[in-house]
Amino acid sequence: MKIIYRLFAFIALTVVFSACMDTYTEVFTANSPVYMSYEDLRLAVKSTAARDLEKPGKIYFKDNYIFVVEDRKGVHIIDLQNPSSPQKRGFIEVPGCVDIAIRQSTLYADSYIDLVAIDVSDLNNIREVARLKDVLPYLVPPADNNFRMAEVDKDKGVVIDWEIKKVRQEMEYRYYPVYPMWGGRMQLDASYSNSSGGVGGSSGSASGIGGSMARFGLYGDYLYAVDNSNCYMFDVRLPASPVNAGKQNVGWDVETMFIYDNHMFLGTMSGMIILSLEVPLAPKYVSNFWHVTSCDPVVVSDGYAYVTLRGGQVCRSTTNRLDVIQLGAGYKSNLLVGSFNMNSPYGLGIDGDILFVCDGDAGLKVFNASDKTRVGNNQIASFPNIKTYDVIPVNGLLFMIGSDGFYLYDYSNIQNIVLKGQIPVKK
Repeated sequence: MKIIYRLFAFIALTVVFSACMDTYTEVFTANSPVYMSYEDLRLAVKSTAARDLEKPGKIYFKDNYIFVVEDRKGVHIIDLQNPSSPQKRGFIEVPGCVDIAIRQSTLYADSYIDLVAIDVSDLNNIREVARLKDVLPYLVPPADNNFRMAEVDKDKGVVIDWEIKKVRQEMEYRYYPVYPMWGGRMQLDASYSNSSGGVGGSSGSASGIGGSMARFGLYGDYLYAVDNSNCYMFDVRLPASPVNAGKQNVGWDVETMFIYDNHMFLGTMSGMIILSLEVPLAPKYVSNFWHVTSCDPVVVSDGYAYVTLRGGQVCRSTTNRLDVIQLGAGYKSNLLVGSFNMNSPYGLGIDGDILFVCDGDAGLKVFNASDKTRVGNNQIASFPNIKTYDVIPVNGLLFMIGSDGFYLYDYSNIQNIVLKGQIPVKK
């Protein structure tokens, strides 16, 4: 009887305690969310005059144009028809944008929780042509201070900023992912097929080229986007009318995506994951290559993967190096053949036997990668004093983005790499 009584008393106290916890409130100084309503979000895409680079992020190349994402604000359009004088042609306002891809003349961009399709065939008449609502994860921007986060009310809209103020809040732990998990701007601490109908009315490849830090990728008739654990898939056979094709779990701590040879290579904080795209809407696990915890973009060429590992507080590591991995038949086995110390590497690009590495504050480094076991010992050139983030090498031209701005190099003569043009960040 005493046991029953004590059990009843324990249950009663638990209920009372839980009730008290449910009504517990606290007043504290916090980052309080600033919202944009869903209605305003879905009316916000528009073309405007060219503007200065301020917080550049991902880059994408298509038909003599470079598209530079302005962190959660939109997309700069830069005309490269004269490489010696890159020209800002315009800006597309896309709230919440951190990643893009282009198929034929349709630009796809994330706009917070929506995927937006934008017609860029005529740069004088850029317009939104389709929007898939609520197909991407609800994310919030990072704060620039150490104050606690106030509760987010998703019913009010998307969070576009934070304001510091005192809040009175019922204390209940809720977690909302922040943009670095989706792939926002840098934090320094595809295949081709011929098709007409390119950017600005030009003729060129069906799909453009993204950098190694991308989380968007195109393969055939499908667009993929990854967050830290899921791959979101879209049918873009009709480019201006994308269709939501579902999502699939692909791992954990995913940071970047590189599509090559009918496979998807995911850079994660613990390794590289390889998925087959033989069935495009059902990516199938093939193999992996694990490494120490670190931030990890990857590029692949001719049977080898090149991976940069970066340390720092965000990346939960002190490791900074370049790994070269030999990929076995069918990508079912992987062998580390070279590992080389770096300063703080970010994105990288490969063209034949030439490897370009953005080594953070140490600048751009160029290596001869013909001997995979000695890549890091065969440096061809170095461009220090530039805070580099990502690169795209194409036919002798290197497009590079960093916190200082956009750079265009001519490497057609690898022994004499020349800076052809530059667009600086507004100071």
